[in-house]
Amino acid sequence: MKILVTGAAGFIGSHTAERLVKLGHSVVGVDNFCDYYNPDLKSLNANSLLDCGVKIVKSDLRDAATFTILDKDFDYIFHFAAQPGISSTSTFEDYFTNNILATKLLCDFALQCNQLKMFVNIGTSSIYGLEATFPETKAPEPASYYGVTKLAAEQLVLQHARVKQIKACSLRLYSVIGPRERPEKMYTKLIDLGLKNQPFPLFEGSEKHLRSFTYVGDIVDGVVSVIGKEAVLNNEIINLGTEVEHTTQDGIDAVAKVLNSTIQIEKMPKRFGDQVRTKANIDKAKRLLNYNPQTTLLKAVELQAEWFKKNFL
Repeated sequence: MKILVTGAAGFIGSHTAERLVKLGHSVVGVDNFCDYYNPDLKSLNANSLLDCGVKIVKSDLRDAATFTILDKDFDYIFHFAAQPGISSTSTFEDYFTNNILATKLLCDFALQCNQLKMFVNIGTSSIYGLEATFPETKAPEPASYYGVTKLAAEQLVLQHARVKQIKACSLRLYSVIGPRERPEKMYTKLIDLGLKNQPFPLFEGSEKHLRSFTYVGDIVDGVVSVIGKEAVLNNEIINLGTEVEHTTQDGIDAVAKVLNSTIQIEKMPKRFGDQVRTKANIDKAKRLLNYNPQTTLLKAVELQAEWFKKNFL
C-alpha cells in the first residue's frame, strides 16, 4: 500500500516510516525541516529514510502549494507533523499554524484521496492535562498551548469521520524515548551533558514527576498495527504507552548507570504547564490492537545512548 507520513524526518515519524517500508509498503514522507532544533539531526534521519527507500518531500503543510505536488493515491495517512512540546521559544502562532492550520489543510487533501482507507492522527497525552492517567473517555483538560492545539487538531480529523467523509482515528502517545529523540528532550540532553560532564537543567519539583517513559519501538508497534483495522478503529481515540511508571529521578539514575557516571544537576525555576503525572491507560489498545509494550526503561536508555555515541561523538 502507499502511505503518506507527515513529519517523517522527525523522531517518531522517521521510525514509523522505516517500519512501514520493512512491512512492504511504499512510503512518501513530508517534512519542512524547520530550525526548531538542529536541522542536522533531521537530515541524519532523512538520509536513513532515503537509504531504505522512503521518498522525502521537503515542504510545509501550512503552505497549500504542498498539496499540489503530492499524489492523491494514498491508502493511509499518518500525521506526525506538529509544533512539539512546551517551549518558551515557541509562540501561540507557532502552535496554531503548525498544529491546527496545517492539520486543516491536510484534512482537505485527505478528502481528495479517493482510495484512502484511514487517516491516522498522532495525538498526545498532553491533551488530558496536568495528569494523564485516564481512559480515552476522560474529558480533556489541556494545560498548555501544545495540548490545546493538539486537541483541536485531533478534533478536526475526527470530525470528518463523524460525518462519514473519511475513516480516521487518533493515537495519544505517552513520553516517547529512544534513538533520534529531539536534542532538547530529557534523555538526549541527559546523555549529551552526562558524557560532557556538564550539569543537567532540572525544573524545580520535576524529579518527582511520574512518567510512562515508552520506548519508540514499542510506540511504533502500536502505530503500524492500525493498518487493516479501519472498520474497528474509525472515529476512535486510543492511548499508546507503557503502564509502567517511573519518576524523572529514575530516568536520571538510569542514564547515570548506563554512562557509568554521576549526573550533575542545575536546578531551574518550575516550568508552567508541565505534566505532573502520566500513566498510560492502554486497556483499549490491548483490546483493539493487541498492544503489549515490553521494553524496559534501562534497555531504552541503553539503546538511546548507543545511538547518541555513534552519531554525535
